[in-house]
Amino acid sequence: MSGEGSTSRAVVNRLRRAEGQLHALIGAIESGADCRAVVTQLSAVSGALDRAGFAIIAAAMRDCATLEEGEANADGLTRDDVEKLFLSLA
Repeated sequence: MSGEGSTSRAVVNRLRRAEGQLHALIGAIESGADCRAVVTQLSAVSGALDRAGFAIIAAAMRDCATLEEGEANADGLTRDDVEKLFLSLA
């Protein structure tokens, strides 16, 4: 992910939070936590990863907004590539 440093920092921060939530999820499962606690942690991890993915896609969309058809951004992505990446998160 090239380009905007603030976007990269924000994504890394989200992923670090997700990492902590994943560790908590594993701990909850290992300790025999109830279903509600496990599913709540799982939902938090999933949401954090989704938000990180959407932030990455949003940055790529900003980069590609001014491209002509078939041109690529600094990461080598065309508008069609970004669309496919976006849809892969759905």
